[in-house]
Amino acid sequence: MECERVGHRELDVIVTSMVSDSHTWNLVFLQLLLEELGHRVTNLGACVPDELVVEECRRAEPDLIVVSSVNGHGFNDGMRVINGLRSCPELMGTPIVIGGKLGIAGVGDGASARALRAAGFDGVFEEGASVEAFLEFLESLSTRVLL
Repeated sequence: MECERVGHRELDVIVTSMVSDSHTWNLVFLQLLLEELGHRVTNLGACVPDELVVEECRRAEPDLIVVSSVNGHGFNDGMRVINGLRSCPELMGTPIVIGGKLGIAGVGDGASARALRAAGFDGVFEEGASVEAFLEFLESLSTRVLL
């Protein structure tokens, strides 16, 4: 079976940090990168309470949710946030990714990434991962394929 790429669709993307993370430069970078690729971005900013992340995502019904962490608490915060997001029927099928510094010990043996995926994240991009890996994931969402 041959596949033919027929074009890209613009995605509505929510970019956010979590309640314990006050960093903004990572969010601005992600926003600019996504906008440069033609996507529409809502940036919720830094120190966003879990309930607000869930509320805004339910209201907006985005095509993708990007959760970013720089402070090293991404794993713990991410486990909490994904439970709230995946408990909403309208967000169960929404692609959700997390990336950045997910722990204070640096990149480990992959156990944290596996746990985050098992909890409901569709993609985990740990500190030091290439931007290309994120772009490939994004491409898979924004490219329509005919079989």
